Amino acid sequence: MRIVVALGGNALLRRGEPMTADNQRANIRTATEQIAKIHPGNELVIAHGNGPQVGLLALQGLSYKPDEAYPLDVLGAETEGMIGYMIEQELGNLLDFEVPFATLLTQVEVDANDPAFKDPSKFIGPVYSKEEAERLAKEKGWVVKADGDKYRRVVASPKPKRIFEIRPIKWLLEKSSIVICAGGGGIPTMYDEHKKLKGIEAVIDKDLCSALLAEQLEADLLVIATDVDGAYIDWGKPTQKAIAQAHPDELERLGFAAGSMGPKVQAACDFARHTGKVAVISSLENIEGIVKGTAGTRVSTEKPGISYR
Repeated sequence: MRIVVALGGNALLRRGEPMTADNQRANIRTATEQIAKIHPGNELVIAHGNGPQVGLLALQGLSYKPDEAYPLDVLGAETEGMIGYMIEQELGNLLDFEVPFATLLTQVEVDANDPAFKDPSKFIGPVYSKEEAERLAKEKGWVVKADGDKYRRVVASPKPKRIFEIRPIKWLLEKSSIVICAGGGGIPTMYDEHKKLKGIEAVIDKDLCSALLAEQLEADLLVIATDVDGAYIDWGKPTQKAIAQAHPDELERLGFAAGSMGPKVQAACDFARHTGKVAVISSLENIEGIVKGTAGTRVSTEKPGISYR
């Protein structure tokens, strides 16, 4: 099978955890121990989030020379290289020496008229208290919003339209390489009035880009890895129930939080609807069950309705 695994941010850095290289490497090692289990007999493509990392680099740049800080598209490219390097090394140490790897910088086109630019919603960087967030917003011109009981910076999150490096990714897969690409949703780009491609200040949602990636690669399975074993209704309430299987039309009607499960559900529905294949939302600990069809929230057009566990 050709499998696209979209690693959630928790696979790289857990909420509230210091953003050190050692912490990120330890979390990546844990994630790759699971991914290594499904390598035999399968083609693997790995995408990942980068919210905390790109936010930290932006903060570091502003503290050094605010007028010379690198834009978010450049920081996105930096994080693709940094995180890809760690994934390559940790997963490579678990697999046979002969297994080839490639981390590919991935440019993704977005629409200049996307409504996301008028309502920034993508969280990046560390968490702050309300007072600290308000101070930083005033000092640095940020937009900040509540993220649980804390506050974080938010930027525009336009929808992905096109993945420019899709052909090189296919070529690498044909040579049995494990490909790490579309990190952080890819590097956001658009064409200017002169038809020249340029980067923009935004962060594309990783899950939506992973769905587009899986669709264009004609993947057999999209795995959206998160820190829970599936999507739930009435999450956090005594009536909560885990969704075992769902048709995308039914699943979308339930409504999920835009800042957490919403993009994952939307990505799973998009992939299932556009390809007729299966997308699964679950934790990496269930990776073998996901591939076997026995774990997680499975989204497909195979049958109508929703079933629960």
